[in-house]
Amino acid sequence: MVEPTPGYELPLQLFAAFRAIIDAAHADLARHGHPDVKPMHGFVFQAIGTSGTTAVELGKRLGISKQAAGKTIAGLEQQGYVERAADPGDARRKLVRLTAKGVDMLAVSARSFDAIQARWAQTIGPERLAALQADLRTLAPGEVFRLDIPGWFGADR
Repeated sequence: MVEPTPGYELPLQLFAAFRAIIDAAHADLARHGHPDVKPMHGFVFQAIGTSGTTAVELGKRLGISKQAAGKTIAGLEQQGYVERAADPGDARRKLVRLTAKGVDMLAVSARSFDAIQARWAQTIGPERLAALQADLRTLAPGEVFRLDIPGWFGADR
């Protein structure tokens, strides 16, 4: 029988596992031409989506202010990951869209996460990994892909 650990260790272990995945993915991103991408940027790119979004909507999706979204957009624009363009449906609005470099970063990160998952399956076995994923879906019901994590981690909470 496995000895139970103190309850406070569980969130720390889950976070350590999350951190290990993110650190490994970002090391891979750096090796594949994206050394300047930060962990929050993945949430930003997903929130922008394939058809783009406005700074206001991006802030809402991420749970951050319009000003914080604007600052993030400006930094990513300077690095060549996003661009601003007129909204074809409303000339008064500016859309933020991923550039080819931004789309490439998403493709590299998807391959990285697949490789990390495969390594975890090798380490603990594919059945145990599948069971872990099923258990996590049970324990964390609801929307799996939450984009508001940057705002949730913010100091103003």
